[in-house]
Amino acid sequence: MNERILLVDDDTSIRETFEIHLPTEGYDVTTAETAEAALSLLTELDPAIMIADVRLPGMDGIELLGKIREAGDDVDVIIITAHEDMQTAVEAMKAGAYDYLVKPLDLDELDLLLERCLGERSLRRRVRHLSAGASEAHALDRMVGRDPAMIEIYKLIGVLVQNRATVLIRGETGTGKECIARAIHFNSPYADEPFVAVNCTALPETLLEAELFGHTRGAFTGAVQNRKGYFEVAGLGTVFLDEIGDTGPEFQSKLLRVLEEGEFHPVGAEHPRRTRARVIAATHRPLEELTAAGTFRDDLYFRLKVVEIQVPPLRERREDIPLLADHLLAKIRHKMHREVLGIADEALTLLKSYDWPGNVRELENSLTRAAVLARGPIIGRGHLFLGAPELGSGGEAASAANAQDDTLDAVEAAHVQRVLDRTGRNKRQTARILEISRPRLDRLIEKHGLSIS
Repeated sequence: MNERILLVDDDTSIRETFEIHLPTEGYDVTTAETAEAALSLLTELDPAIMIADVRLPGMDGIELLGKIREAGDDVDVIIITAHEDMQTAVEAMKAGAYDYLVKPLDLDELDLLLERCLGERSLRRRVRHLSAGASEAHALDRMVGRDPAMIEIYKLIGVLVQNRATVLIRGETGTGKECIARAIHFNSPYADEPFVAVNCTALPETLLEAELFGHTRGAFTGAVQNRKGYFEVAGLGTVFLDEIGDTGPEFQSKLLRVLEEGEFHPVGAEHPRRTRARVIAATHRPLEELTAAGTFRDDLYFRLKVVEIQVPPLRERREDIPLLADHLLAKIRHKMHREVLGIADEALTLLKSYDWPGNVRELENSLTRAAVLARGPIIGRGHLFLGAPELGSGGEAASAANAQDDTLDAVEAAHVQRVLDRTGRNKRQTARILEISRPRLDRLIEKHGLSIS
């Protein structure tokens, strides 16, 4: 479906120009001669963009913009102005206009402006989609764990939702650092503002800067238009910087300016922009050692750790594992539409005895595999595919091996072979552990070419 644009101008030649040009660029265009007519069309058409001349008969373009903003309409407004009206254009920008065009109109400039505006609308929609319903999903009563260390974290979250202090969350990979960041944001007064999560290791430093700070047209190869970064899009919300310890010195310097001055430079821009977004950072790396080695700025480290949260690894809170397993299993049931209702006692004993090098994330992955393999409503010990010591492999090595191929066939083959190995190739015992018939076991052995000698 083409994006709809509403043009408001009493100049017949401009309306005709837009009606001819915009459809060739893939837009649906509707025109109106007055602001009053445009307001009556807004609800009916729900346009993405309104382009309005400053000088209109009756209500002018600035008044029209004010009415739209009072109504809370999501349409982006672009003002058309003449050179002698530049002060008016500045006032329009302050009143919430997206941008302005100067007469005589340049159609190439118009096309670029529309493309940029729609690109930023798309970014806003993605951020809102990620935030939609998240307040309920990240309510404090949905966080799981009764370990004393977790109780202290809940208390800290309760304090942090009442202020906008910068937070540094530390803990091993998979411990739930982002979950804590989301709980802080979505239980704060700013829960309706965007929560933007950025993995600092997922992008090269130049692209990371462009994502966070935005960029101007031509700033680098592929930058065909201006683009707002996450710090600008976040508004009064939260920017979550995961794996901050893996960033380079140039980015660290620019982030320090954000924390100290509340401003940043889009890539290629001459002038800084302001941000009021809260920063929550996370890392699994020892920042003290990195600062001592000179690879992480000590002034940035101290700016980040205004409040520090240390998340314990799962092996240090084993009594929470049954609670976590029940919580994750409910999530898996909903996601996979599988009626796996519980976990057998011997399976829970195995879960509690394993060291979980991948922490909560590994626990969720293991339970997901088990839910796929289980034929009935209960996950048994034989459905669990772990690198536990009693199964003859080390935790981290097994976790890495498990991650090499997560297709269902690969998981099934490896799991059946593992149980065969445990039972000394005893098919009867293997079938009993797997809770399948002997003929089905034989078919699986043949299907995957498993070793039984």
